[in-house]
Amino acid sequence: MGDVLPFVRPKPIKAADKFKGKTLCREGFHKWVVDKNKQFDVKLGKLVTVYICARCGEKKVQAH
Repeated sequence: MGDVLPFVRPKPIKAADKFKGKTLCREGFHKWVVDKNKQFDVKLGKLVTVYICARCGEKKVQAH
């Protein structure tokens, strides 16, 4: 017969922990970081800069 494992009750998730860092993004204050993987857009034929929010993952593209 197998070992008996004790039951561990999971800790309740607080609302502050659940939405930590996302409240700023919801209000439009993103933390933009440059994504260096994609720098050229074939359809536009221009260099583009892809920005990704470090908190929520939203993307923003700016053509030069």
